[in-house]
Amino acid sequence: MGHYWHKALIGVGLVALLALAGCSNQSGGNAGGAAPASPPASTATTTPKPGEDHGHKPSAHGGIIVPIGSDSYHAEAVFEKGGTLRLFMLGKDESKVLEVEAQPLTAYAKPEGGTEATSFVLRPTPQQGDKEGMTSLFLGHLPKELAGQRLEVTIPSIRIGGERFRVGFASAPHKEDMPVSDLSAEAEKKLYLTPGGIYTQADIQANGNQTASRKFKGFQPKHDLKPKVGDKICPVTLTKANPECAWVVGGKKYEFCCPPCVEEFVQWAKEKPGEIKEPGEYVKK
Repeated sequence: MGHYWHKALIGVGLVALLALAGCSNQSGGNAGGAAPASPPASTATTTPKPGEDHGHKPSAHGGIIVPIGSDSYHAEAVFEKGGTLRLFMLGKDESKVLEVEAQPLTAYAKPEGGTEATSFVLRPTPQQGDKEGMTSLFLGHLPKELAGQRLEVTIPSIRIGGERFRVGFASAPHKEDMPVSDLSAEAEKKLYLTPGGIYTQADIQANGNQTASRKFKGFQPKHDLKPKVGDKICPVTLTKANPECAWVVGGKKYEFCCPPCVEEFVQWAKEKPGEIKEPGEYVKK
């Protein structure tokens, strides 16, 4: 089965938008539930540059690796179906679990590119082995009106080892992190030209008895990360769908942003058919 850079998000999500470290004296308060203000000029910050590679290891739970401070610590943000958000705390080496002071975290979420943020709380949820008064996991529930959307999340203040940091991340991939196929020619033929799950022989015929790479040869995807309300969206990346990149699954036509997403969706149809929704469900609300 193929693997993709964005595979950390599905149902949930893809890469950190930014990570900011606050000084130990910075206040985490913010009245009125508005989006937290930018840190003062004296606050140390770390903002990843486009294309900058921190050399992060793959996440353990399929989430988004978020640097904290100047990569002094890390977290893994996992967006789950139903609006649950888990924040696993990690060390400088993100393969190591980090215990921090048990504390409720006030977080602010807003739609990608939006200006108004809604607050919610991430509560300490110690994992087995965590010391008393410490936790390596925070758990919270996104505001109902934001669940399932592409979000930007900010945590104005988290205490780690007596210091306070400000952390921010996003639930969706950047353009640079759009899916890339790694299937061999033979594996691709097997995927597209053999039925399984709700992907039928009739679907194969409806798609021209061909693979996506052949059908969409020369196709130039244009990823629109900000679909408007009412726009059809790609079932995989939730970006705006392209009607020229369509595929029949279960006797119904679905639209995608690019051919690698078709590939992943067909895999879902074969292996996780219960997760496939009706085409009309993949619309920006």
